[in-house]
Amino acid sequence: MLIPQEGEKIVEQERMPALQVIKTPAGETVIDFGQNITGYVEFKIKGVPGAQATVSHGETLDRDGNFYNANYRSARARIKFTCDGEEHTYKSALTFFGFRYIRLENWPDEVKKENFTAIVVHSDIRRTGYFECSDETVNKLFKNIIWGQKGNFLDVPTDCPQRNERLGWTGDAQVFVRTASLNFDVKRFFKKWLHDLTADQGRDGCVPHVVPNTFDDMGGSSAWSDAAVICPWEIYRTYGDKAVLEEQFDSMKAWIDWMRERSETGRRSGGSHFGDWLGLDSTEGSYKGATPEDLIATAYYKYSTELFIKAAHALGRDVSEYENIPAEAAAAFRREYMENGRVKNATQTGCVLALYFDITDDRAATATQLNELVKRAGHLETGFVGTPYLLHALSDNGYAETAYDLLLRREYPSWLYPISKGATTVWEHWDGIKPDGTMWSTDMNSFNHYAYGAVADWMYGAAAGINSDPDRPGFEHIIFRPVTDRRLDFVKASIDTRRGTVASEWRRENGRIKYIFTVPEGCGASVIIGGEKHEVGAGTHEFLE
Repeated sequence: MLIPQEGEKIVEQERMPALQVIKTPAGETVIDFGQNITGYVEFKIKGVPGAQATVSHGETLDRDGNFYNANYRSARARIKFTCDGEEHTYKSALTFFGFRYIRLENWPDEVKKENFTAIVVHSDIRRTGYFECSDETVNKLFKNIIWGQKGNFLDVPTDCPQRNERLGWTGDAQVFVRTASLNFDVKRFFKKWLHDLTADQGRDGCVPHVVPNTFDDMGGSSAWSDAAVICPWEIYRTYGDKAVLEEQFDSMKAWIDWMRERSETGRRSGGSHFGDWLGLDSTEGSYKGATPEDLIATAYYKYSTELFIKAAHALGRDVSEYENIPAEAAAAFRREYMENGRVKNATQTGCVLALYFDITDDRAATATQLNELVKRAGHLETGFVGTPYLLHALSDNGYAETAYDLLLRREYPSWLYPISKGATTVWEHWDGIKPDGTMWSTDMNSFNHYAYGAVADWMYGAAAGINSDPDRPGFEHIIFRPVTDRRLDFVKASIDTRRGTVASEWRRENGRIKYIFTVPEGCGASVIIGGEKHEVGAGTHEFLE
C-alpha cells in the first residue's frame, strides 16, 4: 500500500574539504577528509578519452599507514569513472558511502586536494543537544557520538553506514533512542520508522530484528524486538506527544502478547536471542556475552510490559489483564537468577538489568555486587544490552565515583580508548583497533556504530543532571540532579525541548561548586543538590554547594 513519505527529507548537510593527500608506504594515493562520515565525494576529473579511474572508500588506515577497508566485507564501496576528455565535477546520485579516506587508482590528472570535497548526507534532523566539560577527551567522545548519529540516521536508524549491511537493527535503535532524541529532534524520524516496524511486524506480534525486514522469519530476540515498546515510549518521554503512543499502541500490545504466550509464571525462556551482544565476558569464539539469554529475556519482559502499562494509562486505556505481569516477571527473575539480593550468574550486565529495571528487592546488595564486579575487572565488560544502563545503575545507587572511573578511563576497554586510536565516530567493538594496531577482525568491525554512544544519555542526565520528570513527560517538569566528580572542573549541557531550552551547568569556584539552571517559560523544575530539594519556576537559578 503506497503512502506519502512520512520521514524527514534526506539532504546534503555539510561540505568537508580534503584534509591531506597521503602517499602510503604501499605507494597508494589516499585522501584523508579527517572525519568518518556518511555521504559521498564530489571530485573534479578530466583525463583522456577512455581513461578509467577508481575511487575506493575506507574508514581507517592499517597500522602501517596503508589504505584499509577489509571490514567492509563484500561491499565494494568504489566508484569507477570513465573519462571522455572533458572536465567533469562528479558526485554519486544513487548511493552513499561510509568513509573517512578514499584511495585513488589510475587517476589521470594531477591529484590536488582542492579538487575533492566530502559531502555529508543524512535525514534533515535538527540538532538540539549540547554537552561540554573540562576534559577535552570526553568532549571528543561526545562529538564522536553526534557524528555517529548523523552517519546512521539516513532515513533509517542503521547499525552502520559502510559495509554490506546498513540495516535498521532494532536493538541498536532501542538502546540509543533516548540519546538520539536529546541530541537531535527525531520525533518525525522515529514515528516514520516505527510505522515501518508495525508494517513488518508478524501477524502473531513477533517483531523482526531489522526494519525494514530483510531477514524474513528472523525475530523475537529480547532487547531487539523490545524496540516496539521502548522506542515509542522514549519518544513520548522526550517530546510529550501522546500521538506516537496512540499510533503504536496495537503494535506494542501485539509484542507483549507474543512474549506472554512464550512465558510461564513470569519467566520468559527459549527462543533465539542475541544476548548481551559483544559483551567482553563472552566465551571464546562467541559474539554473545556471558549473561544468560533467559535472564535478559525475563528482565525485558518485565520492563517492556511495565512501559506498555504506563503508555496505556497515559492514553486512558484499560490494561488490567496485564497489570500483574511486571511483578510476576520480577519474582521469576529473582527466583531463577538471584539469591540474597545478588545475581547468581555474577555478570555486570545481570546486575545492571536487576537495578535499572527495578527488579531486585535488595538494591544495596545488588549495587554492591555490581561495584565489586567492576572493581575486580578494573573496567566494564558489558555489551549492547548492559552498556547503555551501566553508569546509571552505578551512580543511581551510591557508586558515582565508579561510574566516572569508567567514563574517564583511557585504556582499553573504555569509551575513550578509541579516541587514542584516532576514532572520529563510535566503534562497534571496544577494541576495533587493538593496542598493537592490529584489527579486531574483518568480519564484524564497524568504526561507525552508534550503540555504545548511548552513554550520552548519562552525560546529559547524570553528569549535567538534566532529566524530564517521568510523570510529566516532554520536559513539562524538569528534575535537575547533577552528579559531580573531583576530576572535572565544570560540566555544562543544554537541550532544546518543545517547551524551550533547558540548560544546566556546574563549575568549581573558590573551593565550592556553583550550579546554574535554566528553566523555560511555562515549566517548573525540582533542583536536588546535596540531598536537598528546591522547587523553582521559569528563569535562571544559581545555587552554591
